[in-house]
Amino acid sequence: MDHQTLVVTGGVDTHKATHVAAVVDPTGRLLATQSFPATPTGYTRMAAWMNSFGLVDRIGIEGTGSYGAGLARHFTNTGIRVVEVNRTNRQTRRAHGKNDTIDAVAAARAALSGQATTTPKTRDGIVESIRVIRIAFRSARDTRATIGIQIRDLIMCGPDELRVALEALTTSQQADKAARFRPGPITDPVEATRAALRSLARRYQTLTTEIGQLRTQLDQLTMQANPTLRAVHGVGIDVASILLIAAGDNPQRFTSDNAFAALCGAAPIEASSGNTTRHRLNRGGNRQANHALWRIALVRLSHDPRTKAYAQRRRTEGKTKKETVRCLKRHIAREIYHVLTNPNPTTIPNTSDLRPTRQQAGITLTTAAKALGTYPARLSDLERGTRHNPTLEHNYRTWLTNQTTT
Repeated sequence: MDHQTLVVTGGVDTHKATHVAAVVDPTGRLLATQSFPATPTGYTRMAAWMNSFGLVDRIGIEGTGSYGAGLARHFTNTGIRVVEVNRTNRQTRRAHGKNDTIDAVAAARAALSGQATTTPKTRDGIVESIRVIRIAFRSARDTRATIGIQIRDLIMCGPDELRVALEALTTSQQADKAARFRPGPITDPVEATRAALRSLARRYQTLTTEIGQLRTQLDQLTMQANPTLRAVHGVGIDVASILLIAAGDNPQRFTSDNAFAALCGAAPIEASSGNTTRHRLNRGGNRQANHALWRIALVRLSHDPRTKAYAQRRRTEGKTKKETVRCLKRHIAREIYHVLTNPNPTTIPNTSDLRPTRQQAGITLTTAAKALGTYPARLSDLERGTRHNPTLEHNYRTWLTNQTTT
C-alpha cells in the first residue's frame, strides 16, 4: 500500500512552546514522530508532515482546552476530524514510562482504537466570547468580595470612632462613606486607617461599576446565543453563561442527554456487581455546570408547583432531600440538553406588555411586588424579559388584569 492510499492516524502531545506529533498506520504500528513549534507556522508544517504518510483520517490531541486549543482549531478548519484525548492512565505510565513521544503515540492509538471519541469545543463562536467575558466578571466579583472583607476587618479592628460610624452600615454604604474620607498625616494610626479604607473603598466602587458593565455584556451575549435557554424557569444570566460554556459553541458534539448529564456530573455511575445492582453518586464532571443545575433545582423547588409536587412524591417514596435534588438535576440536565441542541424560539414567553400595562394603571413596582409577595427586582426582570418564571408571570398578569378591570 503506497502513501497515496494509506490511511493514517495522528496523535499530538501539546505543550506551551512545542508539540510532539506521532503517526500510526491502521494496525497501530508507529510510522514516525516529530516535534513542531506551537505556532501557526508549526501547525502548517505538522499537517504537511502527517499528510506525507498518507490520508489522515483523524487526529487525537491531548489538551484541546489549553495548549492544544490553537492546533485543534487549525486541523478542524482543514476538515480533519479532531478527537480529545485524556492523558495516559497510571497503569500505562508504570508499564511503559512517560515522555512526550510516548504520550503522542498513545494519543494516536487512542484515536485509532476508538477509545478517544470526544469532539472538542470549537471555541470560535459567541460562546467563546461569553467564556472570556465571564473570566473577567468572576475575577472582578471575587476581588470585590475580598476587598469587602478587608474593609469590614479594618473597621472592626480599627479606632473606636471609625467603628462606631461605619460598623452598622452595609459594605456598599461603608465603601461610599469611606471613599469620601480626607485623611490627615498617616503617621497617626487613625488617619492611616482612614487612608487605607479610602483606597479600598474606591477600588470597591470601581469594581462594582466594572461588574455591572460585564454583567450587562453577559446578559446581551447569552440572550443572543440562546434566548430559549434564558427563558427556562430558573435560568438567569449567570446560570445561562455557565451552561453555555460547558456545552461550547458546538453542543451537537453530545450524542445524547446522557452524555451531557455525565459532563455535568448529574448522571449516576453504575456500581453493580454480581446479583447486586446499584448506582453511586457522580462526583466528577464539570462542577460549575453541576452547581448551575443545583441552582435551577432550588429555584423550582421554591417557586414551581410541578417541582414541589414531584419533590413531595419522591419524599413519600423514601427519598431524602439531597436524593430528591439529585433526581431533579438529572431531569433538568435532560431539559437543558434539548434546549442547547435544538432551541425553539416559539417557546419564549412574551412579557413586553407587562410594564406598559402596569404603568398605564399607575401601579408602582413596589405596590405590585407587595401584592404578589415577591421583590420589585423580580418583577422588573420579568418585565424586561431577563428572567422567566411561568408561575409568577401568570400571577402577575392575572393581578394586573384584575387591577385594570376594577
